[in-house]
Amino acid sequence: MCDTLASLASSTARGAVLFAKNSDRERNEAQVLELSPARANPPGTPLRLTYITIPDAPHTYACLLSRPFWMWGAEMGANDQGVVVGNEALHARTPAQRKRALIGMDLVRLGVERGGTAREALDVIVDLLERHGQGGDCGHLGRFFYNNGFIIADPTEAYVLETAGRSWVWEKVASHRALSNAYSIGAGHDGISPDLARPERYDVAASLIDEARDAISFGRGRCARGQALLDAAAPNLTPAAMMSILRDHGDDPAWTPANTSTRTLCMHASHGPRRSQSVASMVSELAPGRTVHWVTGTSAPCTGLFKPFVFGAATPPFGPAPTDQADAASRWWRHERLHRAMLADFTPALAAIAPERDALEARFRARMDAAFAAGDLDAAIARCWAEADAAEARWLAALPPPVTREPAGHLASWARLNHVAGLRP
Repeated sequence: MCDTLASLASSTARGAVLFAKNSDRERNEAQVLELSPARANPPGTPLRLTYITIPDAPHTYACLLSRPFWMWGAEMGANDQGVVVGNEALHARTPAQRKRALIGMDLVRLGVERGGTAREALDVIVDLLERHGQGGDCGHLGRFFYNNGFIIADPTEAYVLETAGRSWVWEKVASHRALSNAYSIGAGHDGISPDLARPERYDVAASLIDEARDAISFGRGRCARGQALLDAAAPNLTPAAMMSILRDHGDDPAWTPANTSTRTLCMHASHGPRRSQSVASMVSELAPGRTVHWVTGTSAPCTGLFKPFVFGAATPPFGPAPTDQADAASRWWRHERLHRAMLADFTPALAAIAPERDALEARFRARMDAAFAAGDLDAAIARCWAEADAAEARWLAALPPPVTREPAGHLASWARLNHVAGLRP
């Protein structure tokens, strides 16, 4: 389960295209944040993806990737041309293919590696989908098969692409757009595969969606929530507004990670079928000559900090790549110790850190504006990451002894997954 957002310059306060995504996956499925360099390849060079091998492209772009540790592909990615792509699991009435082929995360990475513009990335994904198909298990500990939707953006435009098997439909974003785990392109599409086309216009999403699976994922409900929050902030959307939307827990004042009637944009796992949580987040501000990608590199954006990355500047200290085993050397697992400690009494713990979290991020954004003006990005980026690490360490040390207020089933589910990961209290 994921949520992706895009806004064109006409809906933003600073005249830049904005992109944002929460990647929701299983709670121990750590996500690797990495820089993949550009490649130049002789003709016929093979490229091993998550499950299959295809010919590599003659040239690829340098990419920032946020990917599940066990996959080749990425949940979200950006390249040095200003193209960003994020995907969503979609559930069609016809079950997703189980035979191994491309998976949605492979297509995200292939799109940013090979697309110099958003439209080029869209065409890359459609072409590869038609040639190789999509399929294979996308789960970590649990088996999970699905089709994929994508938001693809660059500094001038954005697209929504939705797929079912080798079929596809896309629309160009007119102003601002949310996408969740449900088909959303109706009769107003701008492109459609021949097998889905009809003489008359029709609601493509309604014809494809699996209503039962949508009731579980609450995909249309989360898409509507994301769209409503975009609508409320437009035409003055900012990176801070996108971060706030990714942290949204809904309107219920009694909400906690255990006490929720539906899945929220900032997703927290619990017992029962709700085994997914937001495991990584990204907000990109796309403008020619001034593109910044704000990444958490951690789970639960409400408990973490968005930190800057800029192509051409020094790469921040991403640290060792995490796995599904707790490792204090990795940033993802260091933050997870804070996040999971907060779960015992989440509401007061979040209230205690939120003011400093927001103030720090405001300082980071102001610092980056000044650094672009002064031409001193390396020092500004390094300082932001160092301050973020120090803040999270301070928050963990300041947590009071937990007063357990959450249901036993919720805490037991977390205790079991902590044990599986080797995470000790």
